[in-house]
Amino acid sequence: MLTGEFRHSLDAKNRIFMPAKLREELGETFIIARDIREKCLKVYSMEGWAAYTAPIKEKPRQLAEQIMRLLHRSAAQVTPDSQGRVLLPPMLVEYAGIEKNAVVVGCEEYAEIWSEANYQTMLDNVDDEALRQALESWGL
Repeated sequence: MLTGEFRHSLDAKNRIFMPAKLREELGETFIIARDIREKCLKVYSMEGWAAYTAPIKEKPRQLAEQIMRLLHRSAAQVTPDSQGRVLLPPMLVEYAGIEKNAVVVGCEEYAEIWSEANYQTMLDNVDDEALRQALESWGL
């Protein structure tokens, strides 16, 4: 299970350290892709990525192919180096708005990589009371 919040800097070569705790869960090679809802990146194990994209393959072919193209065109399959760093392609760095400081957040089945500024903006806009009410309405 991917959990925790970690703060790291992007180096001059667009490499970011992936915490050992997360690397253990993600495996030797994993996928980093653009999030379709937020200005951040999603990180999936190879199995997690296959599970995420599996339902798309069951949809009408023309639309499914367009969606798969959208998801895969900027996704990167990465393998951490001996120091636990992964190389983020410039397209992903630009999409997420990462200039120097980044936040890596475990979200159970996937992780997210945020620019520090976008992450703080997202946190500032979270309605804690609405989330509490949703959890309670779900019986949690």
